Amino acid sequence: MASSMLNGTEYLKPINGVTPSGLGFLRSNFHFKGLSQKGLLCYTKNQKTRILAPRCSLSSSRPASQPRFIQHKKEAFWFYRFLSIVYDHIINPGHWTEDMRDEALEPADLYSRNMTVVDVGGGTGFTTLGIVKHVDAKNVTILDQSPHQLAKAKQKEPLKECKIIEGDAEDLPFPTDYADRYVSAGSIEYWPDPQRGIKEAYRVLKIGGKACVIGPVYPTFWLSRFFADMWMLFPKEEEYIEWFEKAGFKDVKLKRIGPKWYRGVRRHGLIMGCSVTGVKPLSGDSPLKLGPKAEDVKKPVNPFVFLFRFIIGAIAATYFVLVPIYMWLKDQIVPKGQPI
Repeated sequence: MASSMLNGTEYLKPINGVTPSGLGFLRSNFHFKGLSQKGLLCYTKNQKTRILAPRCSLSSSRPASQPRFIQHKKEAFWFYRFLSIVYDHIINPGHWTEDMRDEALEPADLYSRNMTVVDVGGGTGFTTLGIVKHVDAKNVTILDQSPHQLAKAKQKEPLKECKIIEGDAEDLPFPTDYADRYVSAGSIEYWPDPQRGIKEAYRVLKIGGKACVIGPVYPTFWLSRFFADMWMLFPKEEEYIEWFEKAGFKDVKLKRIGPKWYRGVRRHGLIMGCSVTGVKPLSGDSPLKLGPKAEDVKKPVNPFVFLFRFIIGAIAATYFVLVPIYMWLKDQIVPKGQPI
């Protein structure tokens, strides 16, 4: 059940020889398609066995409803209006490093420089920098709802030839069967209706095209769960798989990622915790039928309600700015080879 984690690749096997069914994990010694709440044994490269028994996002409980104060397009717009100033220098180093980016993009199979690629929720272009290592910039489109984030992307020299447009991940301005690859990193957590966004990913891809969605995973530690529920969407791993499969994708796989200094710890959740891929088997739109959008951005919002949501959501986000610092300190203090 796992992928490469932190200090080298670790291979997780179920206790009692039970193999869950439903989820496909990359870089593991077996593939499966759905997770059950099983204990796990960990086999490292030197084959020494130790008990991990991790409670990953799949086994954690979630309240029936969560406020998620920034999982709304208007709040997210203004949140990034200010965050864009320090995003690449303060946020990314703690949650989304270059090594993580390159590892997360590996399953996207960016093997040709002539591929047509859309980077949805591309923001400042940090993920796009990883894409243009493999694909000519002129064939890449960066889409985001934040003009402030996109302004940062426009300043990056390797992205000068990319098309940069404002748009909505749940209503993409691309024709059906348009792109060879769909990439979205660090965006799904702000989508009011993630299923609709994944459905759109399916629509814009050509037959045989691949979608790659990189995003957060839900915490298991109680305090981290509290702030996650206050801030934005932290999906469970099996939710990603369900969204992809419902949209019509085949060969759906999930690869776990995380900062090296976390040493595989996932109990606090991760802003960038997994890379999920799926292949479009047929041309045309997704077979999934959905009703009206969950959120109408044109609908007037009470300014006091908006301000309250924005402030509380921003406070909750601050917790996750501090978590990687805490984990880095533990990594420095706790001897290597010991759990943190």
